[in-house]
Amino acid sequence: MVLPQSARLHRMLGYIGWPLALLFIWDIVVTLAYVYLPHPGLDLPSLPMSLLGSALALFLGFRNNNAYNRWWEARTLWGAMVNASRSYGREVFHLIDTLPESTDLRHDLVRRQIAYVNALRCHLRRQPNREEIRPFLSEDELDELSTATNAPNAILNETAALLAMARRKGWIDSIRSVQIENVLVDMSNAQGGMERIKNTPLPREYAYYPTLFVHIFCILLPIGLVDSLTIYTPLASTIVGFMLLAMDRIGSDLQDPFENRVHDVPLTSLCRTIQIDLEQLVGKKAVTTPIRPVENVLW
Repeated sequence: MVLPQSARLHRMLGYIGWPLALLFIWDIVVTLAYVYLPHPGLDLPSLPMSLLGSALALFLGFRNNNAYNRWWEARTLWGAMVNASRSYGREVFHLIDTLPESTDLRHDLVRRQIAYVNALRCHLRRQPNREEIRPFLSEDELDELSTATNAPNAILNETAALLAMARRKGWIDSIRSVQIENVLVDMSNAQGGMERIKNTPLPREYAYYPTLFVHIFCILLPIGLVDSLTIYTPLASTIVGFMLLAMDRIGSDLQDPFENRVHDVPLTSLCRTIQIDLEQLVGKKAVTTPIRPVENVLW
């Protein structure tokens, strides 16, 4: 996630990159051709360009709104995951009877939650998870998870099995067990929403046609402006093109919030927040530090 303080003009110019530079060169070429090589068919009426620009802005706005809604839903689901993890850790650590023989189980259940959210992060980003969750699970379970198609769900299922074992041993009654199970259901529902966003991208047309139309419009724009603006055409056309190219690029990046890119939801930071909260819950010394931004990007 790009932090607000990095929203500077020079960073945005670099973000768009070559398309903007090529547009500026094209604007200069059109202007020079109009000034030194007059051609009666070179200019276009301004009204069609206005209509095209209005239609394009509506199209981009519609796509970008849908892209941002996906990004915001992803962030909301991870916010729910953070809250559910805190509630789960609190309930596991305090609702299970604090007997000497149950201490290892309670600590294990809390560690499993840290493994779960990190496995979910890797699952959404299509990354290997073994090294990320190794500190929190046994080697035998890591080997079992290597063959699982959905590692975070497998971790959650084993957590439920451990809670059932605690109930059989009398360390937790049925009411408290149901209360913890409800939190597991909340986490499972949040995971399902994240997987829906990951596995159901916006239709391909939403990514292809806005970019195509923006580039076509940027090509036609200096031709439509040069008759009225002459030598000022490169300035006006490049500014308008800059806004359209930026809108197109931002919408394209926001529509897939789990691709491990700079505009994605900061999953690594959120998982680290959960880990710190749960480690403090069990009384572990604060050795884990929050994720720090890298060049004004929070991962």
